[in-house]
Amino acid sequence: MNNIPEYFGCMVFDDRAMRVTLSDETYASMKKTINEGLELDISVANAVAAAMKDWAVSKGATHFTHWFQPLTGITAEKHDSFITPIPGGGVIMEFSGKELIKGEPDASSFPSGGIRATFEARGYTAWDPTSYAFIKGRTLCIPTAFCSYGGEALDKKTPLLRSMEALNRQALRILHLFGNDEVKRVHTMVGAEQEYFLITREMFDRRPDLRCTGRTLFGARPPKAQEMDDHYFGAIKPKVAEFMEDLDEELWKLGIPAKTEHNEVAPAQHELAPIYTTTNVATDHNQLTMEMMQKVASRHGLVCLLHEKPFAGVNGSGKHNNWSMATDTGINLLSPGDTPHENMQFLLFLCAVIRAVDDYQDLLRISVATAGNDHRLGANEAPPAVVSMFLGEELSSVLDAIEKDMPYVGMEKTQMKLGVNIIPKFNRDTTDRNRTSPFAFTGNKFEFRMVGSSDSIACANIMLNAAVAESLEAFADILENADSFEDSLHELIRKTVKDHKKILFNGNGYDDAWIREATEERGLKNYRTTPDCMPHLLDKKNTDMLMHQGIYSMVEVKSRCEIILENYCKTVLIEANTMVGMAQTDILPAVSKYTDSLAKTIQSKRDADRSVSCRYEMSTLMKLSMLNDSIAEKTDELENELLTAGNIPETDKKADMIRDRLIPKMNELRTLCDQAETKTAKAYWPYPNYTDLLFSVR
Repeated sequence: MNNIPEYFGCMVFDDRAMRVTLSDETYASMKKTINEGLELDISVANAVAAAMKDWAVSKGATHFTHWFQPLTGITAEKHDSFITPIPGGGVIMEFSGKELIKGEPDASSFPSGGIRATFEARGYTAWDPTSYAFIKGRTLCIPTAFCSYGGEALDKKTPLLRSMEALNRQALRILHLFGNDEVKRVHTMVGAEQEYFLITREMFDRRPDLRCTGRTLFGARPPKAQEMDDHYFGAIKPKVAEFMEDLDEELWKLGIPAKTEHNEVAPAQHELAPIYTTTNVATDHNQLTMEMMQKVASRHGLVCLLHEKPFAGVNGSGKHNNWSMATDTGINLLSPGDTPHENMQFLLFLCAVIRAVDDYQDLLRISVATAGNDHRLGANEAPPAVVSMFLGEELSSVLDAIEKDMPYVGMEKTQMKLGVNIIPKFNRDTTDRNRTSPFAFTGNKFEFRMVGSSDSIACANIMLNAAVAESLEAFADILENADSFEDSLHELIRKTVKDHKKILFNGNGYDDAWIREATEERGLKNYRTTPDCMPHLLDKKNTDMLMHQGIYSMVEVKSRCEIILENYCKTVLIEANTMVGMAQTDILPAVSKYTDSLAKTIQSKRDADRSVSCRYEMSTLMKLSMLNDSIAEKTDELENELLTAGNIPETDKKADMIRDRLIPKMNELRTLCDQAETKTAKAYWPYPNYTDLLFSVR
């Protein structure tokens, strides 16, 4: 890696590779397809396929795969070799445009929410030319969409591309009204900050809960965790630094612009942030980043945990989705400029986002709904489940002046004076940052902080793009038919601020008083769990918008609702079954063994001296005996609830039962077992404790 600019993207069939390997005519056609969304001719596809194959083979590739993102939340791939038999027993390496454009995986073996039955197996993958092909190992990976035999989207890429196109259409209408006719395309741009934990493979292998569920189902709080705030941005441990260096190398080879890395708040927690790119590519990159994190960790004797809450009592992991809109001419539509109160184009796009977040706050919450994220949202390390927007002091003042139809008095720049002459002076930003806000403006973009660390960012961006497209369409309909563009524009911005200011909040999102104000006075939604929010995906206003913008058909919307609730049920049921197994086969026997040892110690001491009180042994023995009886009782109760859940056929009713009855039983069992851990000698306890886990990497 001596020359990173030359090394970067060496395993990607990107623009540099296309310029070298394609004819001028083919290259020009490909660029039109990528930049303008034009259809690709089969003759061009054949030329691209041949060049792509030659390039991949020169890099050591022997196979190709259509790399897609089914509704499992992870990626999928089926590998085919380039070899084609020839007369005489030999082979040649071939790859056609037809193979590049279309593949046929089994559609019945992936989640479909009822779209596909088991016997209806045919499905299709279709090449996405806007995301570059890349080499992983010895395989050429071709990013593709995935659909059923009937054409319904069975993946996350297809609706994401639809949402990007919907926003592009409506944004162009607005820009043309402002006289920006040179703009041909508007892209949404994303940078996804990825949080994760690292523990040693040895510790991981000794925890059945981590192996089966990705999180610790039992574990007493350690004496020290994150109380001292000494891990955040602290010196990176040598073992972790080696992992990060190796990870950077792998990501840079794949053209992923990994930029920032640091320790996060909790011990063993870290973060990686990339440079922005188009939403579609950023989504592909984030899926690859998570995969590479786990592969590279394994090479270093580590395990990368991507669960949203792997350790109770310390911060969980999220994925901050930094979102903006940009033109093909290089203009960030969410950049306020030096005088935001005079930048009417910016203010209109800002109001479109405000309206979208207010009208579709439920869809944003739904887009991050998982069993894992339910543990994290509102836990004083992540935003609350109530969606609100932070704009900061300056923009809030601008909008307040517009609403009241008063002149805006600008904020003066404040120079920071630190009292040390040698330190250069600099101006303070006019707006602070708010890490408690779910949806915060951070200068020229919005940071959606609710996404879970293991989630695909596709879901959040699908809903965000679609909602903003709906706002822009409504604005364009008004302005295109206005008698006076200037007067209508000012009134539209003023009315939008007035109608939707309830979603704006600049204060502490963790404050209980805010949650009461949000729900009781402002009428904002507080869907704390996945079963609470998912049914609202099918609310008429939501299905009407998603279908009108061409994001989903009604069949596709219903399938997503079914799949997400089904995944919620399966996830929690796996966790509950794991808890029962750990309690019955490990914890109960371990505590019994220790209490038996205590009883023998008491007997031995009293045989030697009848006057010995054995206060410690007697007290511990009594407490643990009572705890073990309670653990056994709660384990039986949890097992019975599992049987009940298994007999509920309707997914929505099963999810409600799991939320209301099963999870409380799991919490009760955990509390008892964690108490037993604190009173059982470490030599007897069957699992590494939190101190072992969180401080295992040195």
